[in-house]
Parts: sequence; structure tokens; C-alpha cells
Amino acid sequence: MLEIEIKARIGNPEEFIRKITASGALARETSHESDQYYNHPSRDFAKSDEALRVRTAGTNTALTYKGPKIGTRSKSRFEAEVKISDPSAMEVILQKLGFTEVLRVNKERSVFDLRGITICVDRVENLGSFVELEKIGEDREAIENELFNLAREFGLSEFERRSYLEMLLEK
Repeated sequence: MLEIEIKARIGNPEEFIRKITASGALARETSHESDQYYNHPSRDFAKSDEALRVRTAGTNTALTYKGPKIGTRSKSRFEAEVKISDPSAMEVILQKLGFTEVLRVNKERSVFDLRGITICVDRVENLGSFVELEKIGEDREAIENELFNLAREFGLSEFERRSYLEMLLEK
């Protein structure tokens, strides 16, 4: 399965949230997320376009591997995730295996569901506000079309394929 995602910069997250909820989007949760990214000891994830992340959101922590991006329209990639019951032990394991910390990305994320699409409104520390539209599936092109059609409905136009990590590293 692939995570197919498009991301756009937004100026006013509260206004965007009012717009999507008026269209029937259902609020799921709002939380602070702290994403710690790691680099592999023998290959550079920046060059291979992969990512290894430990995300803490409230009391939940997960380790996520993201493969290289597929295609050119969206940020589609293979993704696998496992829950972590002991984040401190996970950090020690990664360090003992030679993984190095790259950067931490902090954000406030509000999550909504609309017509089978997950909408994340993010306020990213040192970057600004963004909206991500995403769906899990295998028919990448069909899902990309669905996501871009929804984006047009909400007037989104300033799309970004880089991850928050990439944007912060380039800053």
C-alpha cells in the first residue's frame, strides 16, 4: 500500500478549517506532534529519498519508515509504521545501531475526514501553516486526481512536494 499525499501552504488555518467543516469534514483530533528524524549509518537518506522517523503525539509514539517518492505530482511513497511502547529504549537502540539524529520537527496538527480523504491542517514550528490531503491505496494516479480535485474545491494552489524535514534543512 502507498500513502498518497499532496501538501499546500495556507495563510489562515482557522479560516481553512471553517471552510472544510462547512463542507462536511469531520474533526478527528488535534495534537502536538514531535517528529525526530534519523539518518542511516551506511547510506544517506537525503540522497536515497527515504526517511526514518520517531513520532510522539500525546502519549503515543511510533517508528515510521518512508520509502523514496514515486511519481512527480504528489508525495506518494511506501510507508510502514510500528507502535513503540518505550520511546527512550527505541532511541538507545537506534543510536547503538549507528543511526544519527538529523532534526526534530514540531507541529500542531488538526485531523479531519472528508469523503474518505484525511485532511491534516498543520502549524509547523519555523515553517508556517500547511494542509495535507492524503489517502492510502494502490491506484496512485486515480487517488492523485481525487486529491487534486478536492484541493481545487478548497482553492489550494501553492503545492509543496518537499517534506517538512527537507524544508527545514534547506532553511
